[in-house]
Amino acid sequence: MTSAILEQTKSYEVKRVRADLDLSREKLARVFDVSAKTIERWEAKGSLPKDAAGRRLLAELREIVDLAAIVFGKEGMRRFLALPLPGYDGATPLQLIERRHSSAVLAALAADYDGIGP
Repeated sequence: MTSAILEQTKSYEVKRVRADLDLSREKLARVFDVSAKTIERWEAKGSLPKDAAGRRLLAELREIVDLAAIVFGKEGMRRFLALPLPGYDGATPLQLIERRHSSAVLAALAADYDGIGP
């Protein structure tokens, strides 16, 4: 893969995840604990988080997006992200993601995928 294609792919990942989760740059910045300007720079320059934890978080968010699309379809994914998850005090998956509890969202999706969810 050429460098230009790799850079375009990196940029696409951050943009895609943010768009699919329907998060503003400000909200995604809170998830990563960076500034909105940093998110803008990642998208414009095709950068990724520099630290391993940030890259893992981006991969986890991408996995949430991909699994939710498989389980619920594109429109159903948006509904899933906006509806409260049982057992999380009325928090929606998007709120859990914003609170840095994306692993709980991934677990709920995995349960739905396996057919054992609510």
